[in-house]
Amino acid sequence: MKYMLLIYGAEPTAAPSPEAFKAELDAYNAFGAEAKDRNLLVASEAEALHPVATATTVRVRDGKAMTTDGPFAETKEVLGGFYLLDCKDLDEAIEMAAKIPGAKQGAIEVRPVVDFSQMG
Repeated sequence: MKYMLLIYGAEPTAAPSPEAFKAELDAYNAFGAEAKDRNLLVASEAEALHPVATATTVRVRDGKAMTTDGPFAETKEVLGGFYLLDCKDLDEAIEMAAKIPGAKQGAIEVRPVVDFSQMG
């Protein structure tokens, strides 16, 4: 079953030092390599999102698309990136989510992906 692992954390207020950035990048690369080696990785080997200030929210009301600068809702934690994994079950998805470096400071939301091919 496919699971989306959504990485949430506080938005950085300052750029990390080059050393801290390299250490974090290395940790994410190690996670991606493990997911790939275990044949779990479906998407997002090296995906991350720009800061929330760059977001645009789209809503359609009365057939008209309206856009708003910024995120859908104000929150202390923001979505920073994701992994899409194909795990044997929720336990394996949780095991992998706990290995994502962002889990140490923020949270990883694990959500099963609907398989429309299984619907009649």
